[in-house]
Amino acid sequence: MNILGAIDARIKAAHPDHHAIFKGMAWISFFVVIGKLMGAAKEMMVAYRYGVGAEVDAYLFVLNFISWPVGVWFSALTVVLVPLAAKIRQEASDELQRFRAELFSVAILLGLVLATLAFLGLPMVLRSQWAGLPLATAAIAVHATPVLILLLPLGIIISLFSAWMLAAGQHANTLLEGVPAFVIGIVVLVSAGSGIQSLVWATVAGFTAHLISLAIALAYRREIELPRFILRSSQWPLFWRGFGIMLAGQALMSLVAIVDQFFAVHVGTGAIATLSYANRILGLLLTLGGTVVSRATLPIFSAAYRQGGKQVHGIAVLWANLMFLVGVIAFAVSWWLAPHAVKFIFERGAFTAKDSAAVSEVLRYALVQLPFYFSGLILVSGLVSRGMHKLVALSAIVNLIIKICGNYFLVPIMGIKGIALATALMYVSSFFTLYKLTNFVESRKGIT
Repeated sequence: MNILGAIDARIKAAHPDHHAIFKGMAWISFFVVIGKLMGAAKEMMVAYRYGVGAEVDAYLFVLNFISWPVGVWFSALTVVLVPLAAKIRQEASDELQRFRAELFSVAILLGLVLATLAFLGLPMVLRSQWAGLPLATAAIAVHATPVLILLLPLGIIISLFSAWMLAAGQHANTLLEGVPAFVIGIVVLVSAGSGIQSLVWATVAGFTAHLISLAIALAYRREIELPRFILRSSQWPLFWRGFGIMLAGQALMSLVAIVDQFFAVHVGTGAIATLSYANRILGLLLTLGGTVVSRATLPIFSAAYRQGGKQVHGIAVLWANLMFLVGVIAFAVSWWLAPHAVKFIFERGAFTAKDSAAVSEVLRYALVQLPFYFSGLILVSGLVSRGMHKLVALSAIVNLIIKICGNYFLVPIMGIKGIALATALMYVSSFFTLYKLTNFVESRKGIT
């Protein structure tokens, strides 16, 4: 009883921010598990229907291209908007509605511009020798492109709505991220024999359902406004100052997926699909740790920094160390379970035992990144909450250089496994870079 009493007293004596982070992590973990179960079910349906053939290569090649600008927008928007929203709520709350409406209009225009550019340019890229796609795969990709381009305006607005929910401290957007997977899984399951087009249209339907669900959630909380196409909010200079830096950094960092794609396509048919299936399982682990960590800590760190911020550094370092330990445990368990998980999730229909063995090998090399990825996100949240966007962007540049060099040297030797190992090495380097930057910022500001 004395030990239990001491533990209880220690917990009660902890800083309130620790309690807030833990509570946020608990809710986000719950929502992530539900969302990822939907995602796993969808992947099972896609693997059953299409295996690792040219159709999946073509679909993923186009989808990754289209997802790149959306991912850049969402990443940069989140790390800038959450701290900025905390500042607006504290200093000029009457500005929040106007700024939301004007940012909505920017998102609409950005989505339309990106869709137009993709419609004009992406088919030429897919047909070019630069893309490296086999002729049959390129033809399938070009045929799917006009429909998949619809994901650009949908994805840009979805990202904005998700960022607003996160800025408001609401984590239901994490649960709603499972909506596209749910819709895709159902459509693919019931549309036997309709080829890749059923998967393409299912993806668009899933994104549309995700957008509608987010809009309803925001409307219920009265945190969505009609777009205003004249930018008059006084918050725009502060927004652009941070957003431009983070946009450049995230654009470079997210190029990793595009870089991997170009290296994988030269390995042979099915390589993109094999890498993608491994990344799907890895993504479950990264989301369970990474999404939970970043979405639980960034609002807390941002609010704490606006109120003085003296405890931000200590809390960030403590949680970074804790998440490193969690990552080591996750790595050990996942390494052992990897072949069983791949077989259970994918091995049926067109997905064979040989495919399972290939995906498992790639997955095991990729798992090395777990402890460094989890800890690194805590350090990123701590830096971003202090407005250190340039330092985070600098680490993204270093990451991309290391990734390209890793792929260049490892892929000729190890094939797709080299791509996975290069990613792991990139996150190892990123962790140590961020740790040094965090300590540098602390020593410069003299915060204890």
